[in-house]
Amino acid sequence: MHEPGQPHPMTRYQALADDIEASIRTGVLRPGDRLPSVRRTCEARGVSASTVFQAYYLLEARGLVRARERSGYYVSAGAGQRPASVLRPMQPQETSIVVDVSEYVFEVLQASMTPGVVAFGAAFPSPRLFPLARLGQSLAASAQALGRWSSVDDFTPGNPALRRQIALRYLADGLQVPAEEIIVTNGALEALNLCLAAVTRPGDRVVVESPTFYGALQALARRGLQAVEIPTEAREGVDLAALEHAIVRHRPAACWLMTSFQNPLGSLMPDAKKQALVGLLAHYGVPLIEDDVYAELYFGDKRPLPAKAFDRTGSVLHCGSFSKCLAPGYRLGWAAPGRFAKAVARHKLTSTLGSSAPMQLALADYLQQGGFDKHLRRLRQTLASRQARCVQAVTAFFPPGTRMTQPLGGYFVWVELPPGVDVLQLHRQALEHGISIAPGPIFSASGGFPQGMRLNYGQEWTEHTETALATLGQLAHRLLPQVESGL
Repeated sequence: MHEPGQPHPMTRYQALADDIEASIRTGVLRPGDRLPSVRRTCEARGVSASTVFQAYYLLEARGLVRARERSGYYVSAGAGQRPASVLRPMQPQETSIVVDVSEYVFEVLQASMTPGVVAFGAAFPSPRLFPLARLGQSLAASAQALGRWSSVDDFTPGNPALRRQIALRYLADGLQVPAEEIIVTNGALEALNLCLAAVTRPGDRVVVESPTFYGALQALARRGLQAVEIPTEAREGVDLAALEHAIVRHRPAACWLMTSFQNPLGSLMPDAKKQALVGLLAHYGVPLIEDDVYAELYFGDKRPLPAKAFDRTGSVLHCGSFSKCLAPGYRLGWAAPGRFAKAVARHKLTSTLGSSAPMQLALADYLQQGGFDKHLRRLRQTLASRQARCVQAVTAFFPPGTRMTQPLGGYFVWVELPPGVDVLQLHRQALEHGISIAPGPIFSASGGFPQGMRLNYGQEWTEHTETALATLGQLAHRLLPQVESGL
């Protein structure tokens, strides 16, 4: 396990990548220039070859450099002309808010599922990215081998073999999470809802990021809970000082955060900050519901540790899923709820009872056979490449003044259009052209972020996709004169 206070490998290669990116943006390195060799960079920076390779790989994912076989890395054409990063924290209201975002969310989700629509607003990447044929073989074999009693033995807390495989994934990161603590659920969203039910009562306040995953806002609304939105920075996540202020002021019953590749911003909280977060919440006795569904989709050399790695009191309810990285249609996730495990299991048993026995057996078989990590490596490489193409397209087609994030994992970017552009209007116009986006207001209990939108770059990347982004950029351009002329 990574030792708190020691430099994390991700910090080193990210810092190197950021330095090189700064040189590109300031014109020190120009399009076509060759980057220093790995050996020379190692000597100059005092870092390992692995760190340099990861930095160059990250720059490639950002679309700033390109590798040439047996020649090295070169600065990409147009690399110095890119949207500025979204670095400033979002500023939500400092009050608790009754939540209702369902109407817009329903509209966005329906649009993303409509045949023929270019689904930048979708919640999942393309199904072509997943080993569905191999999973199908495991499912067929598992269904045939399903015994008379196996169909009911896998009710709450879930199939023992699958829970063991999940526990082994934790162990690989140095986390001692016993299989007995793990509860298999119908996707991560059920895990999150069960955890929420275990630690709150109607009328309670719950801390969330701003912007935050709309599924969290819907979950709060269903349980009659109030959201307390905390400013969130696009690179390193929630503002801890603002979080402590909100805890003292609002006395929340729980905190629901995404610490790795947050949806929609893509922020990645550093290890030291995760440790500080856990310590802060433990001090005030506030449980943390950790939504960690994108952890496997990192572009670096090591899966980020969850906040749960720093939990010493059993107060972190960690939730994961196979839906985002392996098998979206199987709808299997899990919760590792610490000292709340019995309460979560009780809510599961009295609500949905269990999760699909054949699906559990199929995933357990697939994981036991090996091949998961090989699939993940291919998936990460593909997503990193598609992010680079998305960034390049936004650079080329969107109005001047557009800002965007460039996360270190996941399959979303957050785009901020110039002031005054109404993203809800853009959303409706885009639908008329067969394009869906996820507009900013659905990620806020207060309806904020009128210039923000989330784009899913995990879809199939074709000439049609590129054309759709060009169309989206043209529509955004057309909204600017209306704002500027006062129409």
